[in-house]
Amino acid sequence: DGYRNTNQVSDDYRYQDGSYDTPNDGYYRGGDEPAQDEDAQSDVTEGHDEDDEVYEGEYQGIPHPDDIKEKQKKRAPPVDDEYRDRADLMAERMEDEEQLAHQYENIIEECGHGRFQWTLFFVLGLALMADGVEVFVVGFVLPSAEKDMCLSSSNKGMLGLIVYLGMMVGAVLLGGLADKLGRKQCLIISLAINAAFAFLSSFVQGYGFFLFCRLISGLGIGGTLPIVFAYFSEFLSREKRGEHLSWLCMFWMIGGIYASAMAWSIIPHYGWGFSMGTKYHFHSWRVFVLVCALPCIASLVALKFMPESPRFLLEIGKHDEAWMILKQVHDTNMRAKGEPERVFTVSYIKTPKQVDEFIEIQSSTGTWYQRWLVRITTTLKQVWDNVLYCLTAQYRMNTLMLAVVWFTMALSYYGLIVWFPDMIRYFQDEAYESRVKVFDEEEVSHFTFNFTLENQIHRNGEYRNDKFIGMKFKEVRFEDSLFEDCYFEDVRSSDTFFENCTIISTVFYNTDLYEHKFINCRLINSTFMKEKEGCHIDFEEDNDFLIYLVSFLGSLSVLPGNIISALLMDKIGRIKMIGGSMLISAVCCFFLFFGNSESAMIGWQCLFCGASIAAWNALDVITVELYPTDKRATAFGILNGLCKFGAILGNSIFSSFVGITKVVPILLASSALVGGGLLALRLPETREQVLM
Repeated sequence: DGYRNTNQVSDDYRYQDGSYDTPNDGYYRGGDEPAQDEDAQSDVTEGHDEDDEVYEGEYQGIPHPDDIKEKQKKRAPPVDDEYRDRADLMAERMEDEEQLAHQYENIIEECGHGRFQWTLFFVLGLALMADGVEVFVVGFVLPSAEKDMCLSSSNKGMLGLIVYLGMMVGAVLLGGLADKLGRKQCLIISLAINAAFAFLSSFVQGYGFFLFCRLISGLGIGGTLPIVFAYFSEFLSREKRGEHLSWLCMFWMIGGIYASAMAWSIIPHYGWGFSMGTKYHFHSWRVFVLVCALPCIASLVALKFMPESPRFLLEIGKHDEAWMILKQVHDTNMRAKGEPERVFTVSYIKTPKQVDEFIEIQSSTGTWYQRWLVRITTTLKQVWDNVLYCLTAQYRMNTLMLAVVWFTMALSYYGLIVWFPDMIRYFQDEAYESRVKVFDEEEVSHFTFNFTLENQIHRNGEYRNDKFIGMKFKEVRFEDSLFEDCYFEDVRSSDTFFENCTIISTVFYNTDLYEHKFINCRLINSTFMKEKEGCHIDFEEDNDFLIYLVSFLGSLSVLPGNIISALLMDKIGRIKMIGGSMLISAVCCFFLFFGNSESAMIGWQCLFCGASIAAWNALDVITVELYPTDKRATAFGILNGLCKFGAILGNSIFSSFVGITKVVPILLASSALVGGGLLALRLPETREQVLM
């Protein structure tokens, strides 16, 4: 009793052909038949030479039975939508949507392209920039967070992948909701979730809570990409759409540059933090996490002043609201062009037949959580129906081909983006190990070590009555050595181990030389007092400045590709752009066989990123254009979620071959790009079509 159908439009009160003037006594009176005189009736047969069969009663002036049925059909009262077949309603809606698509294109052309679109461009660009920042944040803070939270190798791997997992779920969920609740509303929800949990993650101390915050933060930012492109495309005319959506993609590049620059300038400064007691530490990498939330917050605030997409409002039958927004767009652009006197000439816009049911629950029905539960389950069911619609016969082939292209692109791109820095670190480690100093059978007694020992191996040494005070061990190994009557105080170490050593009557006070650092050692009458707690960071030594530089150059290298793709997107088409970019990127992969140094790997990374960005831009554009308005964000979300799944696989697979072989990552990336690029050439070209 508490449900009311609000989307069914009743046709009971339409006036057709005077049918409501017909008497209600059940007799046919023929009141609508014009009276014919005898001459008129006799003239019926004159000149009748039609090829089809002649109705014999026509000579007596008797109406044809088909004509009578047609008139009776017109007199019959229209059937309420709730008694009509759903297929008929969907057919009528499809016809309405086609009319609306062409009318809306003409309206957007009348509104022009000007100040309003550029304002929205920068607001949505900040949201896209926040998405780009999110991809780089964890990678930059991982070396510092590893020391700060004592992360194991498995924990580091999970922290690196958890953001992509959140973005995968967020893209599908929030993209689907944007087709039901609106572009602006869902984008605000998405950005608010990301900003809140990114801010919270900078303060939490435990690994588990930090992991959870980054997961939810990724879930929030995952919804921005499908919503931003669907939102902006619905304010662009056909001639401007490809170019300006490509310009919008540049903000993802700006996000990468911003994250790299902030990491370079903030993280190495250990003093940019504070401590509260011995348990709570706020180091500079946490300041970096806070700064990275600024683009998201800025976009969230600016979005409050932007309107909802009028195309979405027309889809759900809100004609007057959509008309007011389109008039606002028109007037804003005309005033900026110096033509404020120009009048918005559109008075009526076609709205599609409303088929989906929306359930409204009265406040007297059930408890508050029951009402909310029904609303949520109904909305999620509608989202799921949209997901299934993308796999119906009309869109199945396009969806499957796009899914393969998105996946192969993500597998190769994100896999190599992780592989490049890992290979650079590998080359650095090799060079570092080549400079190791080896000391054999040294004997030291009554000596005080108060300086740093780094990158050394000590074998078969003897240390008697020595003191190690206020010093650091970095990459030091003691093998088969003897320590007798020694004293260690305030010692810090990293990658330092004692193997097969004998330690007699030695005291360890306030050190981080824990039990696991003594491998097969004999400890005789030795004492460990007041061990250091937690992990300790030495930013000056442990952070690799070259990694920030590599990410900065990799992000900057896509600028030429962005410019070229924006200028040529509407000239050569989306399909050629995707296929050509992916095939060129595959060729770039083969040159990685010649990358045997840090500088060579940096150069090939820049070339690969610059070549592949055009394919990403064209994929964003064609995904927007292939699907209708009420399914656009859902389809984009599904494909972008699959893209993040490809990123997770790429990160896991490619990183496992670092230091083992280059053949597998290079062949896997190039073959994926070739297969995806050739398949992309079979997609339909959307350059000339209007947004449905």
